[in-house]
Amino acid sequence: MRAAIIGARGQLGTELTTLLGDEVVPLTRDELDITDQPAVLRTLREVQPDVVINAAAWNGVDLAEEQPSAAFAVNALGPRHLAMFCGLEEVPLVHVSTDYVFGLDSGHAVPWREEDPPGPASAYGVSKLSGEYFARSVPQHFIIRTCGLYGRTPKPGYGNFVQTMLRLGHERDELCVVDDQHCTPTSVRDLASAIHSLVKTGSFGLYHVTNSGRTTWYGFASEIFRQAGIDVHLRPITTTEYGAPAARPAFSVLDCSKFEATTGQTLRSWQEALADYLAETPLAHGGS
Repeated sequence: MRAAIIGARGQLGTELTTLLGDEVVPLTRDELDITDQPAVLRTLREVQPDVVINAAAWNGVDLAEEQPSAAFAVNALGPRHLAMFCGLEEVPLVHVSTDYVFGLDSGHAVPWREEDPPGPASAYGVSKLSGEYFARSVPQHFIIRTCGLYGRTPKPGYGNFVQTMLRLGHERDELCVVDDQHCTPTSVRDLASAIHSLVKTGSFGLYHVTNSGRTTWYGFASEIFRQAGIDVHLRPITTTEYGAPAARPAFSVLDCSKFEATTGQTLRSWQEALADYLAETPLAHGGS
């Protein structure tokens, strides 16, 4: 199966490209700007993929509050352009979305199911939900919502929460981390493998896919430092104290039972996935 990976230089795109090997045609932003509709049609017709996997996204959650049109161009119109190609050519579309399509219901405290009504609380979340709706216009679609992604990055210390914590843990004696946002950190390696398994089932639809378990960003940071053996004083703070421009979901743990029933797989715990990631990360061992 010839897969076109959109956003092949990002964390998830990199992992998918490695996993699929000879089966993949990696397309970076330099090679395909998904905000350019004619370029999407032209490039994908040249590639002739059997499936299109969209791992590209505008991930600047706070910046999207200032530049909603830019976020919408990538996160909503980009998937629309891909969906137009996939609809015309009858090619399945795999679109990766986010837990941030939830957030308005601040009292919600049980894992979100696919049939629960979304309600994004930020411009970023609205743009990603819009992308989902465009992707659904393709009869053969997989929409995969996930949470707290981390994976290989081009520059150690940057690019995801784990790398940032490791860098700051080496630079500072004390850190403040939000402790009232509940989530499930997810390894892109595990997510890439899950996507591959799901696509092979041919059971199209909307799926929630994360590692198992739940924590807060403070709990995640605590486990990062515990496993890495970094001695730093962590202070839990509230979302209000942190004061980010964009609203975040207070509870965005996703129920993955539909994925598990469809594939017969359950992703390992987030702590196990983190341990494997740290074993391959220089900053976790005092490197740079």
